[in-house]
Amino acid sequence: MLHEAKLASLTDLESIFKLMQRMQLDEPWSEWFDESVVKFNLTELLQNPLYGLIYLVEDANRAIAYLVICFDYSLEYRGKGAWVDELFVERDHRQQGIGAYLLDLAESASRENGAQFLHLEVGHGNRAIELYRRRGFVDHDRYLMTKQLRPRDYGSK
Repeated sequence: MLHEAKLASLTDLESIFKLMQRMQLDEPWSEWFDESVVKFNLTELLQNPLYGLIYLVEDANRAIAYLVICFDYSLEYRGKGAWVDELFVERDHRQQGIGAYLLDLAESASRENGAQFLHLEVGHGNRAIELYRRRGFVDHDRYLMTKQLRPRDYGSK
């Protein structure tokens, strides 16, 4: 593969955010994608590696892909865990092995940070499901259920 990922820093915030906006065209978060909230949370994540890590892939100094790994803790899953929270590759750079490379990076970075399991969530019908299965991810006979908690003040919009 010709591209390598770099660990993102706060100076990469705008590049990551632009990729996130493009990802919304493929698999939107629905009403949860709020620009001010996303930028606030990106800033917090980039400043606190205990929450997770963001990797960026560039081509000719232009961001073309990113990976977000977030950490959690679960008794069921033997302690610290990791989630592939976001993985996106620009359309014109797909089918070049970048997604598989980022999944390998997610696995090694998660292991290096003490995670026992690596999870991901993917929308039904997403074309990447077969890639995830080939890389060792398995379906569970469970539902992912979510409840929004009280709103957090993210500052003015």
